[in-house]
Amino acid sequence: MNMYEEEKSSLLTLRDFLRHAVSCFNRSELTYGHGCTNAFDEAAYLLLSALHLPHDKLDPFLDAKLLPQEKDLILNLIERRVSEKIPVAYLTHEAWLGDFSFYVDERVIIPRSFIAELVLEQLYPWIEEPEGVIRALDLCTGSGCLAILMAHAFPEAIIDAADISGDALAVAQRNVAGYRLEDRINLVRSDLFGSLSGKSFDLIISNPPYVNAASMAALPGEYLHEPDIALASGDDGLDAARKIILESASHLNHNGLLVVEIGHNRDALEAAFADIEFTWLDTQGGSGHVFLLKREQLPGA
Repeated sequence: MNMYEEEKSSLLTLRDFLRHAVSCFNRSELTYGHGCTNAFDEAAYLLLSALHLPHDKLDPFLDAKLLPQEKDLILNLIERRVSEKIPVAYLTHEAWLGDFSFYVDERVIIPRSFIAELVLEQLYPWIEEPEGVIRALDLCTGSGCLAILMAHAFPEAIIDAADISGDALAVAQRNVAGYRLEDRINLVRSDLFGSLSGKSFDLIISNPPYVNAASMAALPGEYLHEPDIALASGDDGLDAARKIILESASHLNHNGLLVVEIGHNRDALEAAFADIEFTWLDTQGGSGHVFLLKREQLPGA
């Protein structure tokens, strides 16, 4: 009996495989940040997803014995997570924002935007009447996750979801179809506003690339599986944000709002646009990651 077969035969229950996965993950010094923050939560999520079990009901299944094909599947996933540093979301092809599930693969960045919680709260109090949002834009849509959240939060809105990547838009199309929102979400291939000439919106949101060059050079292995184009944004991380700020006024209706995530670049952004008074929105991750601007605050308004 080889080592693999011996290992497989000694692991019987979900509890056994959970313990094994946590041990493997801890030994391998993995980096977390794509939905889970520690080895136990990530191992539990991986096992429950792979076995098509409810994500919120681990205890009832802990002493269930795995079938031989299930053992092979789980051991293979654990090995790939450890040896290739593949994020769990890419292994399971599933990522979550709140109660919303999205298909993902390595054509798109794994959803983890601070904007999601703000959209689900309908951007209150900045938007007092969600029904008044008729036209909206999700710029740099990636998997389409934020556009889908917008469609649920703003029931009257027709949404354009734009991205420079045709591969990303193929993933977005799958998610839009999964939520049956083809009649409300238009997918547009566009380099920021490049293909949106003449269009204007009541609300523009964007989670653009914002990783600076130094941080890109130091990314852990897990992040190297994500598309560079969805992460890197020049030396200071602000290449995309600059263009969005400079060009948004001509694409916003009267009283329109711009909401953009810029990660840890608050100080650099405020220095670059010293004449603009940004409103920084509170999120679970802090108050310096997402800004809001009214149309009249934007250059060229």
